[in-house]
Amino acid sequence: MPGLRSLRDLPSVDRLLADERLAEEPHDLVLVIARSVLERAREEIKAGREPGPLVDSVLDELAHARRPSLRRVLNATGVLVHTNLGRAPLPAAALARVLEVGGGYSNLEYDLERGERGSRQNHLGSLLRRLTGAEAALVVNNNAAAVLLALAALAEGREVVVSRGELIEIGDGFRIPDVLARSGARLVEVGTTNRTRAADYERAIGPDTALLLRVHQSNFRVVGFSERPRVSELAEVARRHRVPLVDDLGSGALARVGDEPTPAESLRAGVDLTCFSGDKLLGGPQAGVVVGRAKLVERLRRHPLQRALRADKLTLAALEGTLSLALSPETRDQIPVLRMLHEPVERVRARAERLADLVGGEVEETVARVGGGALPLAQLPSAACAVEEQLAEPLRLGSPPVIAVVRDGRTLLDCRTLTEAEIDEVAAAVRAAR
Repeated sequence: MPGLRSLRDLPSVDRLLADERLAEEPHDLVLVIARSVLERAREEIKAGREPGPLVDSVLDELAHARRPSLRRVLNATGVLVHTNLGRAPLPAAALARVLEVGGGYSNLEYDLERGERGSRQNHLGSLLRRLTGAEAALVVNNNAAAVLLALAALAEGREVVVSRGELIEIGDGFRIPDVLARSGARLVEVGTTNRTRAADYERAIGPDTALLLRVHQSNFRVVGFSERPRVSELAEVARRHRVPLVDDLGSGALARVGDEPTPAESLRAGVDLTCFSGDKLLGGPQAGVVVGRAKLVERLRRHPLQRALRADKLTLAALEGTLSLALSPETRDQIPVLRMLHEPVERVRARAERLADLVGGEVEETVARVGGGALPLAQLPSAACAVEEQLAEPLRLGSPPVIAVVRDGRTLLDCRTLTEAEIDEVAAAVRAAR
């Protein structure tokens, strides 16, 4: 349909749909798209522009409509737990469990031994107790939900004591005071931004105090003239006043990584309930885990909000696969985040050199980050392949998309977050982008 220079040149919808290239397409879908293409063509003609081939536009929009929005990308940013890129890539064992459980029926809420209804919260209890030393455990859909549920179940209508230095905001506007308000609890601030002592908590405790809340400063650190009470000090205050101490750890590191505290350490120090993420440094799916005293965990399990926040079968399956690897130091490196975190820089540099050889780039020493609100001060020595700055956009728009960093007039492809198998894919993407 060449020469679409005036509105009279535009075909009817029926004539457009009569093109043989659209004959096998679903009528309802192609009808909606054809109308949209014609309307856009009218606007272009009115603006003095000549629209392109209409059938081609319909076919392009059909292809776009069928392409999944959620896509695999190659992470060349050097940020290991990249929130915008889905945080932690799952280990093979977790994916295998998802396929096995999600491909058919499962005993999600069925007790096979007793032949009756069971609880989805029972499946990971044993693993989490072994890994953390807790009496009981519960899994919900993310760590914010875990904190919200703990506050709602234990402190609704009562006071929660928190240090001013821990009233944090993390990604996408998530703020601890807002979570407290939504739970129905009342915030009592103690101390100052940089210095809070155990005595500050003790003075704030009164007859209406429901619990003490300790919040990990996940994505920042206060340095210099600062002070925070040790967890054991805070636990002693809570015990003397017979109120629970809840510790929001955030990152989910089950083994010691830098200065990140672990749930086991938290509980050994006297914390009553500890909340942490299933992704981030645990390296599994997005989930929130609560571990601690059985009596308190049971109160969370029975709270009406728990049903709205519980994790689904695929999350539980992926988390089980990840936790099984975390049991042993010999298998922890099968968790991608932990492998990337501990990989010697010499291996990273070797990948960068191979990529540079394949695309004619240059190797540049760089620094990778943990991301995801964990270890904000940590700098991981890394190596990147540097290519032309103008390649960043076509790489991002390619298939698969490659997400890189632009710095100092060059596009850097950081190889700490690229696997050996992905180097050839990135090389092909660079050649296609040129």
